[in-house]
This record gives sequence, structure tokens and C-alpha cells, in this order.
Amino acid sequence: MTNIVNEYMDEKGESPYADWLAELRDARAKAKIMIQVDRMELGLFGDTMPIGDGLSELKIHYGPGYRVYYGKDGEQIYLLLCGGDKSSQKKDIKQAKLNWQEYKRRN
Repeated sequence: MTNIVNEYMDEKGESPYADWLAELRDARAKAKIMIQVDRMELGLFGDTMPIGDGLSELKIHYGPGYRVYYGKDGEQIYLLLCGGDKSSQKKDIKQAKLNWQEYKRRN
């Protein structure tokens, strides 16, 4: 069975994940991140680690150590909350948790 991977949209209709990805200048990094997210739909999550509050961190082993933060909403729906790299990990985890709380409040 295929998973559904969606982007979290804030109250303004913007996706912090898409904004972050669009700002990346490294085309190879973008491709690696997008491929790994596509693999999530097939159930192939790669190097993932729980970060608390029902959220997880997907590690992409390339460049500065890119991360994608996501939550699971239902049986097979995964929500991309935001992204970052190892240097901004603490800030990104905090933002992912805030985004998740805001999403849960609205849904």
C-alpha cells in the first residue's frame, strides 16, 4: 500500500518545507532530498529518527547533513513540516513541533 506524503501549509497557505527547499542553491542536494521524500511514499524511509511529540527527522547524508521533519497523520499520511541541516537542527526541531501543534489545532 502506498503512503501519502503532503506538505504542511500554515494559516497563510504557505509551506515552510517548500520554501526551504526552494531556497537551496545546490541542485544535487534538492534532487537527493526530493528522491528521498518520494521513497517515503513507497514505505522506504531511510535514516529516520523520532524527535518527540510523534514527529520524526529524516536524515539525508549529503552536504551539511540535510534534514526533513515530518509527522504522521492517520494510517498512511505523512506531513512534511519543514527542513534544514545539521547546523540549524535544534531550531528546526522546535519549528517542526510548533508547525505540528498548529496543524493539529486546525484539524
